[in-house]
Amino acid sequence: MKPISQFMFATGIENSYPNIILPDGTVKRVDEMEKANHYERWREDFNLVKEMGIEFLRYGPPFYSVFEGPGRYNWDFTDETFNALKEMNIIPIVDLCHFGMPNWLGNFQNPDFPAYFAEYALAFARRYPYLQFYTPINEIFITAMFSAQYGWWNECLASDRAYVTALKNLCKANVLAMAAIMRVQPDAIFIQSESSEYFHAEDPSCSKLAHFLNQKRFLSLDLTYGYPISAEMFLYLQDNGMTREEYQWFRDNQVKAHCIMGNDYYYTNEHMVHPNGTTSASGEIFGYYVITHQYYRRYRLPVMHTETNMIEPNSVGWLRKEWANAKRLKRDGIPLVGFTWYSLIDQVDWDSALRNDAGNINALGLYDMDRNIRAVGKEYKKIIKQWRGVLQEESYGLHFNHYL
Repeated sequence: MKPISQFMFATGIENSYPNIILPDGTVKRVDEMEKANHYERWREDFNLVKEMGIEFLRYGPPFYSVFEGPGRYNWDFTDETFNALKEMNIIPIVDLCHFGMPNWLGNFQNPDFPAYFAEYALAFARRYPYLQFYTPINEIFITAMFSAQYGWWNECLASDRAYVTALKNLCKANVLAMAAIMRVQPDAIFIQSESSEYFHAEDPSCSKLAHFLNQKRFLSLDLTYGYPISAEMFLYLQDNGMTREEYQWFRDNQVKAHCIMGNDYYYTNEHMVHPNGTTSASGEIFGYYVITHQYYRRYRLPVMHTETNMIEPNSVGWLRKEWANAKRLKRDGIPLVGFTWYSLIDQVDWDSALRNDAGNINALGLYDMDRNIRAVGKEYKKIIKQWRGVLQEESYGLHFNHYL
């Protein structure tokens, strides 16, 4: 083991796997690694990471198929891929739960999920004790919203009570998993990839609802980090099923000292609140710089830009804009430790938020489905080459352990 301190240029293998309900009423698992042919081409994909000059990869095993039941795991694919990453000197940021769970556990309404997820995280950490970087549960806000507020994935419910139930189960699972991992790897660093949102009032009549939604957007991180919430949010949680004792548990069990706040930002992350109570995508108004400042002022944690992308032909311009925002944040004193274009390979059906199993290829990757580099891949490769040496000389106050 040797200490390193460096800016984390990263990408990721998109590994979403929620269940959706098809028009005929049947349930289907949407596995993005399967749709991108990663299970067959993973060696090639890892070589592309090296070709880019990238050392950090957001990557995780398919939780739904690895965790076969209490105490039962199928590590075959995970062993192959994580051993290869180690040999290739690619450092994984381990993504343990990405929008779905095993069928035997049901969905995020299940109160047993947190304990079982902690069991899974402990088993994973024991099998790969040299790993240091984790995202236990990816984008809790989005997972809870899409599964239990919008009715799109998994439990396909649409109510505040279902949302709060999913939220508290996801956040508790997240915190328990961190504690479990630290039993094995005391130097673990948790990069909490979370969607950074903002809600704009279309006119003064929308201000109250916009204010409420701009408090609600923080709840997943508030609970994970044990941040004291407002009276309005406390009443909202209580009115929708969270007990005082459940809330106090989060205040007593936070592990903030081991955390980097991952902020994901896309063109769709800002919303317009309309007079009839609905919202719609507003496009970029404030942008990554302003919104990340809001999150940093709240939590005062090191920051990593953990996800962004834009479909061709606008991808190169978007990358340049996001990178400019990230650099400006860092120069203005925000401890920004990394940047990510997500993902390595094009994605499938994200134009419908995975709700339609249409097979639509979304040109969002550094490489296309045939593993040919896209224009944004060439641009990101250039940025990494140009800036790595400059950023390497700067101090972040964070020292990570490499597994070599």
